[in-house]
Amino acid sequence: MQPVNQFIALSLKQMRANKGWSLDKTSQKTGVSKAMLGQIERGESSPTIATLWKIATGFEVSLTALIEPPKTDDPSVTRGVPFRSAHNVRNQPAQNSMFVAPLFPYDDQLNFEWMELTFVAGYEQYSEAHSPGVIEHVVVISGSVELYIDEHWHTFKAGDAVRFNADKPHGYRNQSQVDSVIHNLIYYPEKTEAER
Repeated sequence: MQPVNQFIALSLKQMRANKGWSLDKTSQKTGVSKAMLGQIERGESSPTIATLWKIATGFEVSLTALIEPPKTDDPSVTRGVPFRSAHNVRNQPAQNSMFVAPLFPYDDQLNFEWMELTFVAGYEQYSEAHSPGVIEHVVVISGSVELYIDEHWHTFKAGDAVRFNADKPHGYRNQSQVDSVIHNLIYYPEKTEAER
């Protein structure tokens, strides 16, 4: 099992334990079948990004909470300044043809996570609505990408940027012959005391 898949398995088990949720309850909250959840926890299945998003949304956590081990010491800090190399943290956390580099994993104080995403030629992924108030910011770094926003596909090329409400269904695709790279900053609204 790849290290990232081991971490996903452990994260899911730990989140279930923290909530006191059975596999049945987790399935109800996430919309992911009990069988699939069990396979992920046992490392028998590599989930799709769509499945990871369902799990994250059900637990009300960020995507990077599922795929990024907590930082131990300073490889990401240089003289007190956070530093991360996309090359060093890029991985393929799911069976999709997409690579994820968590540049800045979710931070409770800032309420966002920032990732570099690489979509190989022919990649297409639909995402269900995230939690209410979640907003995505996308900047195309290289190639071109199409985003499904408000029930329409829109094409963006290198240098283009867009912000959209991700609490509605949306999607990504790369219909070109070369890989596309984007930066994706995902903002999560701060929870009120009643929601915590």
